[in-house]
Amino acid sequence: MRHSAVKATGREESAGGAEDGSPDPAVRVRGLRKSYGTFEAVRGLDLTVRRGEVFALLGPNGAGKTTTVEILEGSRHRSGGDVRVLGADPARPTSAWRARIGLVLQASRMPPELTVRELVARHAGFYPAPRDVDETIELIGLAGKRDCRAGRLSGGQQRRLDVALALVGDPELVFLDEPTTGFDPAARRQAWSMIEALRDLGKTVFLTTHYMDEAEALADRLAVVVGGRVVAEGTPATLGGRETMPCEIRFLRPERIDPGLLEGATPAAAGEPVTLRAADPVGRLGPLMDWARANGTGLPGLEVRRPSLEDIYLAVTEKAGTNRGEDAR
Repeated sequence: MRHSAVKATGREESAGGAEDGSPDPAVRVRGLRKSYGTFEAVRGLDLTVRRGEVFALLGPNGAGKTTTVEILEGSRHRSGGDVRVLGADPARPTSAWRARIGLVLQASRMPPELTVRELVARHAGFYPAPRDVDETIELIGLAGKRDCRAGRLSGGQQRRLDVALALVGDPELVFLDEPTTGFDPAARRQAWSMIEALRDLGKTVFLTTHYMDEAEALADRLAVVVGGRVVAEGTPATLGGRETMPCEIRFLRPERIDPGLLEGATPAAAGEPVTLRAADPVGRLGPLMDWARANGTGLPGLEVRRPSLEDIYLAVTEKAGTNRGEDAR
């Protein structure tokens, strides 16, 4: 459910535009490095996040995601590289700059005795031009819980409150760190609707997640980090060349099917699963369907699928991990 009826405040961009007249990106990172002694957590990372998009940063544990996000948020200093967030260097944050970003951390602790409205109103007082408190509570779906104490909220409701506290300052850029970890399916879908509402408000969202279905449902673009470097970047549909990869056509082999229709298929006896791979699924399906109609039979269990985002992610990270091992040798 989108909350499209809620209007943005119309705050003007404070950063200048690019030479071609387009606005500067919300985040621009070039050659980012972060070392802890001899260990390099981030090794020459490049990123660009456009204004008004949902950008997802993916990667295995230990890939450098958290370190990168903490640098972008201004809570950790970098060892090298150039970083601009909303046109400013987060290593030299000002109070005005901090008011333009919102943070939803993976875990937070709030006074359990305060109500939802009391907490949101208290946080609103930290900002020069906050959103309306009740409007913010309604936006994140807690209107019916505004007088409920924080300690009595469910896990999903507490996560919504986290987002309300991040939004009440009316930020331009919102960082969401694993926002649905531990949620049940219904709560996750509700959280997705809330994140889509941020896009409707014109906010830029920087999302980290381990859930590929979440990244595919929400992200306009995404990047995969392995070993402190971006190893793949694109949209959910194009990451790693996904849009050009062969489809898999699967069905149970009918009896007496023309063997010519199964050229290149996995060997299978009648009634066993058959898998065909085809760059043009229509070209392979057409003759199969014609044969089935002519013989008055079906193709039981028929399904056509391209590699999922999870398939691509696993292939990309495995390849990057192998290459890192070769580099080390």
